[in-house]
Amino acid sequence: MRQNHHEFPEGFLWGGAIAANQAEGAYLADGKGLDISNGFPHGIKHDYDRELSPEKFYPTHEAIDFYHRYKEDLAMMAEMNFNVFRTSINWSRIFPNGDDAEPNEAGLRYYDDLFDEMLKLGMQPLVTLSHYETPVHLVKEYGSWRNRKLIDFFVNYAITVFERYKNKVKYWLTFNEINNMRRMPGGAGGIFIEEGEDLQQLIYQTSHHMFVANALTVKAFHEIIPDGQIGAMLSLSNVYPHTCRPEDVFETMELRRRSLMFGDVMIRGAYPSYANRIWEEEGAAVIFEEGDEALIAAHTVDFLAFSYYRTSTHEYGQPFYGDTGGDQGTPNPYLETTPWGWQIDPIGLRYTLNELYDRYQIPLFVVENGLGQIDELDENGFINDTYRIDYVREHVKSIKEALRDGVEVMGYTYWGPIDIISAGTGEMKKRYGFIYVDRDNDGNGTMERRKKASFDWYANLIKHNGNNI
Repeated sequence: MRQNHHEFPEGFLWGGAIAANQAEGAYLADGKGLDISNGFPHGIKHDYDRELSPEKFYPTHEAIDFYHRYKEDLAMMAEMNFNVFRTSINWSRIFPNGDDAEPNEAGLRYYDDLFDEMLKLGMQPLVTLSHYETPVHLVKEYGSWRNRKLIDFFVNYAITVFERYKNKVKYWLTFNEINNMRRMPGGAGGIFIEEGEDLQQLIYQTSHHMFVANALTVKAFHEIIPDGQIGAMLSLSNVYPHTCRPEDVFETMELRRRSLMFGDVMIRGAYPSYANRIWEEEGAAVIFEEGDEALIAAHTVDFLAFSYYRTSTHEYGQPFYGDTGGDQGTPNPYLETTPWGWQIDPIGLRYTLNELYDRYQIPLFVVENGLGQIDELDENGFINDTYRIDYVREHVKSIKEALRDGVEVMGYTYWGPIDIISAGTGEMKKRYGFIYVDRDNDGNGTMERRKKASFDWYANLIKHNGNNI
């Protein structure tokens, strides 16, 4: 019988996480094509511009200019003792249109240089293949994941980067928060509903195409990088029944299973039996091609990565609603709430880790957890963000408790260690970082980087492998 850990194990992966589209900027530099993130002026919770307007400000176009400043930024991550750093490869840097015959060498070289710098500084790259960055051409020309042709385009992209970086990157993720297809299909998969389309049919059919692409990608990965690991990535902030009323309890379980279904397919290798009832009640008739189910069954992921930011509660009869933070229902009176309505629940992370490990029995990786707050500079230009320190401390304590419970946890990458553009709202005002970036919601500022109080605290946490709390 495996012994439970009372402390964080040797080799635990500590670091931070960002997405290319929220940090890099340089949105058309060096041959890059447009990706869907470039058309959201106010984040993926809001309207998408199918054609860019010269009258509007698009925050991802410049973001925090990580594309040109990554050496400076990674040096600060190294100061915090990171041994892992999560980012994404922007698909449209490698294949500007998504269906190009040949990759863009300038884009490939950029990520070569980025990963080399990480490794030089002692950080393992953890790379997401698709993080809300579907190439715009694939949306316009093919209808994005409506079309099974995207399976081949995605797998070709994946094989290209696996071959290129197989000696540099050993940890990979396929689709970021793939279960957000059920909440925000525009961001998660470049799926924008057309007049007369049935939304639920569209969501489940396009998700199926992504599951097939995931299986083929996992197959290729294990052939090309046999000494690496590839994971699924889901948004799994949790939801409780609002009361012990049986209707609240059962419908909350049904809501949770809408997300866990995505994990079941990618980890267990099959759709759960309850999917049939969901499709029946939603009027969805998902089309499978011959061999799809066998492929999904044969090529499952090695670990489950997930985001956890908050919990909410659900009351019977409430519409199922969510955003980048997870499912959202009735506020919990026992929890504190951020200015963006996200409730802070460290114990919920321990609960979630146990829930997921009981279900899947594979290693778990907390690849997004963080506090978005309004940070104010004092008279000396310093940010004393004790609230962020408290948030991280309590969540890390919950991971430690989960280790004692017997949960196998690979690592923790805080989102995001440097202030970046909010995916949901397109804001800079919603700040997560241990590093402050001088930029506002309108794109004004010097881009100067400076440390917050949480910077040294997090560095010390990692120095002691989390065992000083």
